[in-house]
Formats: sequence, structure tokens, C-alpha cells
Amino acid sequence: MSHDVAIVADDLTGAGDTAVQFSEEGWAAELRLRPGHSSAQVVAVTTDSRACAPEQAAALVRDAVKDLLGTGVTHLFKKVDSTLRGPIRAELDAVLGELAPGTTALVCPAFPALGRTVEDGVLLVNGRPVAETSAGRDPVTPVTESHVPTLLGAPLVRLDPHGSPVTWARQVREAAPVVVLDAADDDDLVRIARTAVELGPPALPVGSAGLAGSLARLWQPTAKPSTVLVVVTSQHDAAREQVRALAAHSAVQHEPAGGALADDAAWESFAAGVLESAAARPPVLLLTAPGTAGLSAALVSDRLADVASRVLRAHDLAGLVVTGGDGARAVLDRLDGAGIRLQGHVAPGVPLGSVVGGWAAGLPISTKAGGFGDPHVLIKAAEAVRERRSMR
Repeated sequence: MSHDVAIVADDLTGAGDTAVQFSEEGWAAELRLRPGHSSAQVVAVTTDSRACAPEQAAALVRDAVKDLLGTGVTHLFKKVDSTLRGPIRAELDAVLGELAPGTTALVCPAFPALGRTVEDGVLLVNGRPVAETSAGRDPVTPVTESHVPTLLGAPLVRLDPHGSPVTWARQVREAAPVVVLDAADDDDLVRIARTAVELGPPALPVGSAGLAGSLARLWQPTAKPSTVLVVVTSQHDAAREQVRALAAHSAVQHEPAGGALADDAAWESFAAGVLESAAARPPVLLLTAPGTAGLSAALVSDRLADVASRVLRAHDLAGLVVTGGDGARAVLDRLDGAGIRLQGHVAPGVPLGSVVGGWAAGLPISTKAGGFGDPHVLIKAAEAVRERRSMR
């Protein structure tokens, strides 16, 4: 599942204090210790590479970036220590090597709220050059150079406070693939963040939680998905009545012919049509069991679960509603889910929660037996899972 922002940090605490800058601005943010599925808008990962040799650190960072880009990322932020401990340039080069040609790295480790500033290219801690502080005596990763451009082999670019994001972006773009920027206060960090926004995806912001806080206020999350997938494997009369009500209300319905269940070619054609509909992002995408009598319940459940999993892999949906016990189990199996974390109910007999484990972990889900509920219960369930997603 894609993310609006991915943070690559060299240690766990740094990943956490950077991700929380986004959380405090209303983003759904998550810190992960290892790669895996996440529906969070912002995901932070740690490579635990601060104390590594440059070559090893680069390899760890490269792997992390590849994993994140594989899930889809709008903005990438490289978190570095605010005192620049660790093999910063090796990690930075590793990230740039995985990004599109022409990407510009904007480096500013300043965190004025904690006394870390960059002035005339010199990293200061409470007014003292960083190499003269405890960071310079660190037993594992001592910082021996306070002048950031010298440390990184990159030019210093000064942004004119009276300029505009357009002129600032032109400055850094024309300077070098990696530039160092001053920041004596939060206004300077906002200026750097506005430059990154103006540059768009070709910008790689590199810094501490200070710069991340400014970006959290300027970057805009993508619209949350609103399509709910409803899978009805039950052929119960009550379920069929609920399907009719939902189809009339807001759903794009797909119901396979009974013969398609046992015909692979026909099934692939049906699945292609469902995926095409999903791409149009309807409010509700409804998959229903054929009305043909005598069909195997297990076959119906397995086939509809197959298409449901394809849709969920291909598209970021708001949630899932499944009617029929066999169908709910089949869908969860296809998601590699371990179960459902129950968090409430839509109506009596219609629990509401989120998928536990698997590649769709955290996805809002509601289940119900085929014979349960009034004619409008599927409408209510779809609205309930959509609302749960909007709160995440």
C-alpha cells in the first residue's frame, strides 16, 4: 500500500521523533522495525546504521529505500542525526542512487528548538561548533568536522529571506545534486521546506525532526480512499434483499454467471471487469454470488475471495464488508490475515473491526452472516468502514 511520506532514519529514536512531527499535524504515522504492510500515511523505518562502516550503512539504506519505493511513496525524507553522527554522506549517496536522475538533496540538520542550528554552514549546538561538544567525543561515532559543507563535500546555498520559493528552488537546482542550507531558526526551516515543496518529488529533504516538522505542515496528504469493497458469498434470501438495496443506493455490482466459477478463462474475464470498475473508484464495489441454485458454497467463497484479494492488492480501498461465514474466512485467508481486531458493531450480529496480520493489516472490515440484518444493513456497514478509515 502506498504512503504519502516515507522516513528513512539511521536509528529507532530518530525515526520516532521525526514521524511524530507528522502525527502532531494530523497525519496517520507509524514507526516500523522491519518492512511490512502498513496503511499509514507516514511510515518511518530505521536502518540501525549510524555506527556502521560507510559501505555497510549504504547497503542497509539502499535496501530500505528499495522496499519503500516498491510500495509507492510520494515524498521521501532522509532523517539524519541533528549532530551529524554516522556515515551521513555514504547513506545520502545510497538514497540518491535509488531515486530519479536530477533529484536534489537539501541538507539541513538544524533543530532550533533543541539548540541545534546551522549558521554559515557550521553546525552549532547551543552556540558551540558541534565538533567541540560531546558529539565530537562520541566513543562510537565522533563528529570531527563542524562545517557541514566540508563534512559532506557539498556547497552551501544561502536562501534570500526576501526571495520566493521559485527563486530558492532555482538556486538549489543549479548548485549541485547535494546542497547544505543554513537554519538559525524555525523561519529558516520553513523556507527550506517551501523550497522542497516548490521542487516537488525531485527534492530529497535531509535533516532532523526540525525540518520534518516544517514539512509536516506544508506537504499535503493525498485524499483518503473512499471505495468500500462488499463481498456477498451468501445466497440467503435476506442477503439477496440487502444486495438489491445496496445496488440501488450506491454500488457498482458484479455478479458472475454460475458457469464462470468452474471455467478459468471465463473467470479471468470476470475478474478483469471487476478490476476495471475498481480503477474508476466507485463509492461501493459489490461482488455477489450467482443466483444459480446448487452451487458449491466453498467454490463461490473461494472464487469471490480470489477477486477480492486482487482488487485489494491493486487499489487502496477504504474498507471491506463480507457477508457469509465461509466467504469471510476465504477472504481473510487470501489476505494472509490472522483474524479481526473487533472494535464495535454496525448492528446486532454485524461486528466492525480491522484485519489483523497479513498484507492488508489494519484494513477496516465488517462481517455478517447471510441471514442477519435489515434490508439496509450493507449500506450501514459500508458507511461504517468508510468512516473508520477516515479516522485513521
